[in-house]
Amino acid sequence: MREGDVLVATRLDRLARATRDLLELAEILNRAGVGLRSLGEPWADTTSPSGKMVLTVFAGIAEFERSLIAERTTAGRLAAKSKGIRFGRPPKLSAEQIALGHRLSSEGTSVREVARMLNCHHATLYRAIGTYVTPADSD
Repeated sequence: MREGDVLVATRLDRLARATRDLLELAEILNRAGVGLRSLGEPWADTTSPSGKMVLTVFAGIAEFERSLIAERTTAGRLAAKSKGIRFGRPPKLSAEQIALGHRLSSEGTSVREVARMLNCHHATLYRAIGTYVTPADSD
């Protein structure tokens, strides 16, 4: 960019995540004689002194809002977990299948064969039953 150019961003949060980063970028652009404008936040226009001041204030508010969202999300997840809600993908194998897999593999059936019987990948069964992969089972 050259002096007199204006960098246009769709939204400031797409340009920088933290206030410090946004203000540092705005300062670098200012030293280069380049303005900064946001399409999503019309108040964010560093080509004027009032725009620079408003940008600083609103960037701080935006960062504060992001931290509040993160805090609420964390609290919500902890509350859900305390109610027994499980996050992530559901387990592929039931407790009964894991017990059967463990029993069959300890009786000599290869983990890969047991995995075929249970219709799962052998690595899934290894993780579930905690069996160490031996060279004989790895083929």
